[in-house]
Amino acid sequence: MNSMNQHTTLKQKQELALKPKMLQSLKMLALPILELESYIRHELQENPLLELREEKYDETPENESEETNDESTKELDDVDSQEELSKAVAEARQLTEILDQWNEYHSSNESSREDNDWDQGETLIRYEGNSKDTFLEQLYPLNLPENEIDFITELVDSCDAYGFLAEDYDLEQVASRYGISPKRANELHEIVLHLSPQGLTARNISECLKAQLTDEQLNNHIICGMVCDQFENLIHRRYQKIASHFNVSEDTILAYREQIAKLDPKPGLRILNNNAAYVYPDVTLKMVDGEYVVIINDHITPNIIISPRYRKMINRGYFDRETLSFVRERVNSAKFLIKSIFMRMRTLQQVSLSIIKHQHDFFYNGSGIMQPLTYSAIAQDLGKSESTISRVVKYKYAETPYGIFAFKDFFTSTAGRDDNYESISRQKAKSCIIRLIDSEDKKKPLSDQELVDMLKQEGLNISRRIIAKYRDELGILNSRLRKL
Repeated sequence: MNSMNQHTTLKQKQELALKPKMLQSLKMLALPILELESYIRHELQENPLLELREEKYDETPENESEETNDESTKELDDVDSQEELSKAVAEARQLTEILDQWNEYHSSNESSREDNDWDQGETLIRYEGNSKDTFLEQLYPLNLPENEIDFITELVDSCDAYGFLAEDYDLEQVASRYGISPKRANELHEIVLHLSPQGLTARNISECLKAQLTDEQLNNHIICGMVCDQFENLIHRRYQKIASHFNVSEDTILAYREQIAKLDPKPGLRILNNNAAYVYPDVTLKMVDGEYVVIINDHITPNIIISPRYRKMINRGYFDRETLSFVRERVNSAKFLIKSIFMRMRTLQQVSLSIIKHQHDFFYNGSGIMQPLTYSAIAQDLGKSESTISRVVKYKYAETPYGIFAFKDFFTSTAGRDDNYESISRQKAKSCIIRLIDSEDKKKPLSDQELVDMLKQEGLNISRRIIAKYRDELGILNSRLRKL
């Protein structure tokens, strides 16, 4: 008779598990203001304890007497339940105070806007975004060096409207200009191919589709073969020939074809700037008495109150057990909602003030020039994580005295260094190039090397390659073509 041994094994495992409330708070932090309003309205539908105060809403006085239906509400009589009831009433009244303070804050902000003759302008503002920049933002967590970021940027800029590089695009030769080895160039290209949308910077349709295959599909030699060496037969619908090659039925090939048909053969179309977006600025940065103040544009945030029905019930202190449990749960949910809204506002304000501090020349001198700035610098300044800064920056917009800017516009990488070895931002380098070319002799335009030399005399050390690259991005022709 075989004996069966049983063993008990203890294993330690570390996991980062975010609680639902924490996920809710992080989600609210990332939402732009218009989506936040919709989100809050949805939350209020789920919590009957809360309502929106309408403009002509006339709340019934709290001390107004009202007949009580003894069948639905009765006072709890045991000691434990009385203690629980006292806690519930105290929590509910605390929530009432919080909401009153919250709404008073909204009212005071509205009054200050009116007192200062505040002009918010159009509710929605047309803003030209840059989808390629959004695509490249996915590289940020990888902490790649500047030359690799520049190389990847050139790959993306070299794509056609569908997101493809030319068939004869020499990846390794381009990489050599950035001091990148052939092996590393191909590694970086693989990284770009697998960003979202997948397949961008592919040199042919097969490479594009292969980058979009899942791990399971990649382990399937038939699907990989159909996308790669059998692709010509696939697009010409030679299914029997493919089936014979892999020694499977034609139905199997047709089933795999359905999977391949779901892939995107033109990923570049998904990051083109087809139309400008209409956005509502989350914050307004306004100069008051020589200093900037941050105004959170939350006046469209719903004016939340406790439902008059529940307010009267709380003040009377009469509950049955089921209602007591329900009220406590909804009170805690409401308190967390308000706390999350407040934390979002405070974080937005802190990040805005830190950006103003780091981009002092842009905001206070109106130079139009931004200094190199990373999420890491803001995170260190505020004692927060880079992921938190990333959530705040994403999809947020600021109205400034100089126009509407996406938060991400205030973060720039370096283009070179000055004589004090301080970093120079791309935006500053481009501004200098425009200034020099605008003032050049049109009969004898400045060459890229002459631009390098002139900027060096001004204390800015920028390579000829970077000058040529930024000139192309600005749509400025070379010196030969600019000559009159």
